[in-house]
Amino acid sequence: MASEVKALETLTDTAIDSAKGYETAAETAKSTHLKTVLKEQAAKRRQLVADLNAEIQRLGGSPRTSGSTAGAAHRVWTAITDAFSSGDEEAAERVEEGEDYIEKKFRKALDEMTFDPRTREVLVRAHAQIAEGERLTDRLEDQYD
Repeated sequence: MASEVKALETLTDTAIDSAKGYETAAETAKSTHLKTVLKEQAAKRRQLVADLNAEIQRLGGSPRTSGSTAGAAHRVWTAITDAFSSGDEEAAERVEEGEDYIEKKFRKALDEMTFDPRTREVLVRAHAQIAEGERLTDRLEDQYD
């Protein structure tokens, strides 16, 4: 069970990074429509974090709140690049890159690890939401490229 909790913590940290990424991209975007879509995705991702944290607590762990060190470093890099160029294209590109990463991470965990049925169900639902977000960001990148 300790390995399940550790895996969930890592995935939750990544989901927190994702929510923060959507929020940062929404601040960068110029289009009202794009800002709205990105804020909605951030809210969905925050709910996903809450669901994952509930599962961590059910398994005896402590909820995650801050995200990963790598995610923090990526946000700093994004802030620096956004200082030189910002707008819809950059916002769409940033979230699309992040969604590709998180989708692969969740898929890998589901493919390579054994989880108790209830935890697996939570992760399957999480992956489905992330895959939906990944398809959305592909369309956004095409639209704003």
